[in-house]
Amino acid sequence: MIPTGRLDPPAAWRSPATRQLLSALGAAGIGARLVGGCVRDALAGRDGADIDLAIDRPPEDAMAVLKKAGIKVVPTGLRHGTIMAVIDRIPFEITTLRRDVETDGRHATVAFTDDWLADAGRRDFTFNALYADPDGAIYDPFGGRADLAAGRVRFIGEADRRIEEDRLRVLRFFRFHAWFGRGAPDVEGLSACRRHAATLGALSAERVVKELLRLLAAADPVPAVEAMRDAGVLVHWLPELGATNRLAALLSREDAVDGLRRLAALLRDRGVDAPTLGKRLKLSTQEALRLEILVAAEPATDLAGGPRAWREGIYRLGAGFYADRLLLAVEAPGDWRAALTLARSWTPPEFPVRGADALKLGLKPGPRVGELVDAVERWWIAGDFTADRAACLADLERRMRAP
Repeated sequence: MIPTGRLDPPAAWRSPATRQLLSALGAAGIGARLVGGCVRDALAGRDGADIDLAIDRPPEDAMAVLKKAGIKVVPTGLRHGTIMAVIDRIPFEITTLRRDVETDGRHATVAFTDDWLADAGRRDFTFNALYADPDGAIYDPFGGRADLAAGRVRFIGEADRRIEEDRLRVLRFFRFHAWFGRGAPDVEGLSACRRHAATLGALSAERVVKELLRLLAAADPVPAVEAMRDAGVLVHWLPELGATNRLAALLSREDAVDGLRRLAALLRDRGVDAPTLGKRLKLSTQEALRLEILVAAEPATDLAGGPRAWREGIYRLGAGFYADRLLLAVEAPGDWRAALTLARSWTPPEFPVRGADALKLGLKPGPRVGELVDAVERWWIAGDFTADRAACLADLERRMRAP
């Protein structure tokens, strides 16, 4: 390949760590170029992905050279030609040029090569097959730079063939459209994704949810989600998908991106079995629990009740969960901004009475202990948390003596 243009190299490409790595490889006659996301993002004017390198020699050769130069190397994926170099705690993924020998829609058997064009041809989209020298020379064999400028996500070669090689590319098509696309998705690519939608159930849940959450982290993922829904690519993994209006409203409220919260905004308002969804997507225990709280019908978010109701909600759910529910309650009347400010500034007090206090007052162990303590807590909350320990103990004693 010959250079087709230039760019002003970002600072990361000129850092001492990057220069040290490229110098060590170059001194041994190993050809190395920056590749993929870091080149694409630099051309798009974005703070880019971690620096990835493609090299024209086997990974074992690069490992030997880098170790001799005193650079830490981790063999992260030798079978696929990938190693990780670490300099000043900065990771660099280095992958030998490859060509596919066999693919099954999920995994590929590869052979190493020194042919840059062959390596480019096995990649997914035109703007992910961009290479660059550290001085800014760009190699663009498939017109990826023009596609990037046009906001067009375009498969390399035949879209169906690219998807047959790796079905995850269907989801990647929509993810990259969410991040870089403008206007309607590429017609050929969208048609191919629709044709292969029924095969996505064979993907692993871990790969699917990773792509989905990365898509939802885009500035405005709504058009991409709607295109996915219309193409039928979420039928297997997210049958609970509802309308996108709540997600659109959430985008206008939130001040920080949260993929799981955005996922919750996409789910139907009623009847979502969150535990089942969490198992299907293989969410972590913490993620599944949080999703369950986000989509639960109760307790309802009472914005109209004012600060007293807001404090009760914060106390019962915790500030973080309450803020999540507040941001998702796009149809609830009331001042959500004031409620959110309160959730981020007010620390709920600790309820000053325990079951042991009832026992000290002479109540015998049993279910009535918990019932009475819960009753006092409800009274304390209804009083807007103003009663101190003495007042709470007095209310407990009064309830104990009541017939």
